[in-house]
Amino acid sequence: MKTLRQDQLRAQSRQIEAALEAAVSGAALSAPPRLGAALRDAVFPGGARVRARLCLAVAAACGDDCPRASTAAAVAIELLHCGSLVHDDLPCFDNAALRRGKPTVHVAHGEPLAVLAGDALIVLAMETLVRGTAQVPHRLPSVLATICAATGMPHGIIAGQAWESEKLVALSEYHRAKTAALFVAATVAGALTAGASATRWGGLGERLGEAYQVADDLRDVAQDASAMGKPAGQDAALGRPSAAAEMGPRRALAHFESLVQAATDAIPDCNGAEHLRLLIRMEALRLVPPEMARELSRRAA
Repeated sequence: MKTLRQDQLRAQSRQIEAALEAAVSGAALSAPPRLGAALRDAVFPGGARVRARLCLAVAAACGDDCPRASTAAAVAIELLHCGSLVHDDLPCFDNAALRRGKPTVHVAHGEPLAVLAGDALIVLAMETLVRGTAQVPHRLPSVLATICAATGMPHGIIAGQAWESEKLVALSEYHRAKTAALFVAATVAGALTAGASATRWGGLGERLGEAYQVADDLRDVAQDASAMGKPAGQDAALGRPSAAAEMGPRRALAHFESLVQAATDAIPDCNGAEHLRLLIRMEALRLVPPEMARELSRRAA
């Protein structure tokens, strides 16, 4: 049974990659060639696509009756995430040279094209969503509002980036906007594109999103750039809010584990509950593998 669920995860990943390829190739085909190349580098090869997989898993758990719409929402969220990373890496923010083990978009293509590529991915995300919900247009307003709220102000990823320019920021507020917002969008949009109520699904996204950010803070202090595929030690170097710095590694690790458990507990009773639990367990092990947890505990001793 476990193998079957893992097969489902692999099939889901293939579905997401194919849909992303179609969206980006269509956009890049008639774009200025250098911008098209920057778009491709921003999206491929991708990361774990966890937000997109989460969106599809929730849609399936809600009896997905329009896979085209749920896939469009998943792809839109992933495109927004990729666009945010391009902007996040720019010299005016993190000035990062690496992302996913490759030169960042501004390093490979120049800062002007990186800005345009990030902007283009935001627009492409909305276009993908609108086109994909053509069969269920009555669902578009709520899904669009959900995804826009997770992107903009006052609690979306743009607000999360803006908090880094403030002298004082509450860690929970920063994590909520910077990372959790798109996870909430993934769970809520998954339910809405399936024609279900989103009321029960926001909590899962909130807890999983916060866990993801805490894990990122822990990796920033526990791993090097080769393991992370991006610069390490950035939070301390740039004076960014960090759970690892504020709580200490051991307490932050315990907080991560409690958030993962809370996310699992927040899954409503549904046919896809076990699939979602497997997805969360796999993500937790990917984000903070046992050897890293042991190293963090040793350092804190």
